[in-house]
Amino acid sequence: MFSATRVGRTSPSLACIVGMVLALCSIPAAQAFDFNDVAAKAKALAQRNYEAPAKNLPRELENLSFDAYRDIRYRPEKFLWRNNTLPFEIAFFHQGYFFDRPVKINEVNAQGVREIRFNPADFTYGANKVDPAKLRNLGFAGFRIHFPINTPKYKDEIISFLGATYFRALGKNQHYGQSARGLAIDTALSSGEEFPHFVEYWLVRPAAGAREIVVYALLDSRRATGAYRFTIRPGDDTIVDVKTRLFLRSNVSKLGIAPLTSMFYFGENQPPAVPDFRPEAHDSDGLSIHSGTGEWIWRPLVNPKRLLVTSFALSNPQGFGLLQRDRRFASYEDLALRYETRPGVWIQPKGKWGAGRVELVQIPTPDETNDNIVAQWIPDTPPAPKQPYDLEYRMLWQKDNEPRPNQAWVTQTRRGHGWGHGKPDDSELFVVDFEGTVFKSLGDKARIEPVVSGEQNVQILNTYYQRNEATGGGRMNIRIRRVDADKPVELRGYLRNGNIAISETWSYILPPS
Repeated sequence: MFSATRVGRTSPSLACIVGMVLALCSIPAAQAFDFNDVAAKAKALAQRNYEAPAKNLPRELENLSFDAYRDIRYRPEKFLWRNNTLPFEIAFFHQGYFFDRPVKINEVNAQGVREIRFNPADFTYGANKVDPAKLRNLGFAGFRIHFPINTPKYKDEIISFLGATYFRALGKNQHYGQSARGLAIDTALSSGEEFPHFVEYWLVRPAAGAREIVVYALLDSRRATGAYRFTIRPGDDTIVDVKTRLFLRSNVSKLGIAPLTSMFYFGENQPPAVPDFRPEAHDSDGLSIHSGTGEWIWRPLVNPKRLLVTSFALSNPQGFGLLQRDRRFASYEDLALRYETRPGVWIQPKGKWGAGRVELVQIPTPDETNDNIVAQWIPDTPPAPKQPYDLEYRMLWQKDNEPRPNQAWVTQTRRGHGWGHGKPDDSELFVVDFEGTVFKSLGDKARIEPVVSGEQNVQILNTYYQRNEATGGGRMNIRIRRVDADKPVELRGYLRNGNIAISETWSYILPPS
């Protein structure tokens, strides 16, 4: 090893030699493996017929409960890179429960690529009664990455990859909530959904002072293959840059790009069906969209009685995401689940994505254990079979820095009975609160008014605006009556000052009653 002082004092010829040696030392790591290698594997896979991996779980692991599966833990002393003084460490998930497919996991380092072999001795099994001899031919189900995000003294779990193409990440002072996927195929179609899987991963060994880590993944399914590169930068907002190249084996009806999966059980706009001590229970409370034209749209989530699929046609979106805008503990009152700390996820396309739609799928759920919300980008023109389809985007896992319009945004949507002649009638009332810097700049003399529209199944009885003295923002009040209670109602509204829009667009779907 040469110190900086020593190198500075060597002769020019020796300094040159030292520089050449250092440069040569860095070449194997850079050339050992990269995105193009994964893309070549994906292209080759697409030329062959799909072969579903054989399931290899012994019965003892196949019938595990959720709690029993959680009792299987990777030994801390076995964490990858634990003894290498690196900022990142890796732990692995055991097969079992729903996770019945083994995935191949490799390390990429200066010497090349090596497979990380499964060894049952690297796990503790808690109260589970298992025969280690039956586990020797198993593999890993996935992995999680640790990094000191909250305190320098402890490496927190900051992202995990487990099951199909699911992964989820955390920023500082966040708790796991919604998940993302590499790809979704035919979500919410009557023909049934196809779930691609990441079948192989490559973990790139980071440098000693690295603030980011790179993971490659190979996707495979009946009709699609793909190469992925995830560049992960943990922080207050954890950033995941995604680069993908997809190949279709055959045509796909609905190709879901950058899909997000969340949970909405009940909230301020939809009280629980049975009394609950908590005012709200959800991982996300709305879908936010920043269109290619600059318009901001906010659609509050619902838990419908029947499957509800809606979409927004766009060209070249600037971003979309499922967000948790309500960050007050008093809105949830759940000391165990801490919904106010669940991250919102913002998808920021890189380059032009062309024409397509942001689709929102809302599925009925009887409790909060089911992820019942999906948001994804559907291109109008999916790739032709066997042709490469390249996309890049940034994912922001956020709590306090979620994107919002410059002027005013929706903070809550409340719904209740409308009133006529001093008593409840068959109308419905929506109260929508906005906050933002625009209310300060306009002052009390501004001529703010709501602009509300709906489709044929709704009568808009009256609308009016109120200054919200409690928050410093504004309130839009909308009283409506449905025409046909068995059909949904779609409403749109925003605030304007004179002829100038000063807020994002509130877009609400009221499911059939």
